Amino acid sequence: MRRGLDRGSAVLLTAAVALPLLLVTGCSAPAGSPATTPTAHPPATTASPPPAVAVAATLTKDLKSPWGLVELPDGDLLVSSRDARTVTRVSVPGGHHTSLGEVPGVTPGGEGGLLGLAYRDGQLYAYLTSATDNRIVRMRYGGAVGDRLGAPEPVLTGIPKGFIHNGGRIAFGPDGMLYAGTGETGNDGLAQARHSLGGKILRMTPEGRPAPGNPFPASVVYSYGHRNVEGLAWDEAGRLWASEFGKDTWDELNLILPGRNYGWPLVEGKAGRAGLVDPVAQWHPAQASPSGIAYARGAIWMAALRGRRLWRIPLTGTELSGQPRAFFSRQYGRLRTVLVTADGRGLWLTTSQTDTRGTPRPGDDRILRLEFTR
Repeated sequence: MRRGLDRGSAVLLTAAVALPLLLVTGCSAPAGSPATTPTAHPPATTASPPPAVAVAATLTKDLKSPWGLVELPDGDLLVSSRDARTVTRVSVPGGHHTSLGEVPGVTPGGEGGLLGLAYRDGQLYAYLTSATDNRIVRMRYGGAVGDRLGAPEPVLTGIPKGFIHNGGRIAFGPDGMLYAGTGETGNDGLAQARHSLGGKILRMTPEGRPAPGNPFPASVVYSYGHRNVEGLAWDEAGRLWASEFGKDTWDELNLILPGRNYGWPLVEGKAGRAGLVDPVAQWHPAQASPSGIAYARGAIWMAALRGRRLWRIPLTGTELSGQPRAFFSRQYGRLRTVLVTADGRGLWLTTSQTDTRGTPRPGDDRILRLEFTR
């Protein structure tokens, strides 16, 4: 099966970091089960293990191709529809839908459309596919414009687009800068071309200019050599983590360091090759095909599309502190986006059954509220 079409389609650590740990998962495991065939033992740790999760409730149903998810200051959620080009407000806790309408200029197709969302100071930022490129725009929401979206204002344009591998995740970092994960659109060479915005993690000001301290002069490029980045999250120390689609062998969780080369298409997964960054953890694609990630309670929580499960990846600093564990294997189908709840007691998790690659059931797609358990 061609990987580019079937899935919704390394890091050199500091001297204080031990040898990289390899994770290889075997056959699909039951919900909540650990990975079955680890090939290395994580370091011992005295830290409390991260919690398990359970579904506390279904917040809402009947969403179509949900992709981006962001929380508003009052606790309600905004969710983007990749294919319908719309933004919907979902009340919390009630789950009531309010459509904010279509975002102008979106041209859906393949893995492109209305993708990631971020919110800051009365502005809704969106990563979208237009007729000519992928781009980031921002729209006024709330205040003077009320419960509707203002006209899109371009923030960054010229990100390569394709039928596959459009990236699409955006998020504000603890430094106040806007980060974006992009894809190489199926054109492998873009990932190594530092002048291209494809196959990169980008860092910019809220206005779309190169952020102060970026590794390459006058460039928004923060790291390169990526295949398709759909997950970004920061740990409690402000370190940036990213999930990445591999091809036929390895999907990756990477610790992102500025100016570093993450290897695609020269290598896939852990290679130990000078000048390239190895991932902290890796999976065979059938168990992952990772999209959104979140950090909470000492772990990265990673949604898997083809793998149809939620991965918990425990960390101590920049290392694995235990074996990753899978939850909800095949129970809810393809999973797209993870977000920490406002009260910190759990996670929001969106399914992705209506993205043309899933098998929708009545009520799909959904936003699930997960609670941390012991």
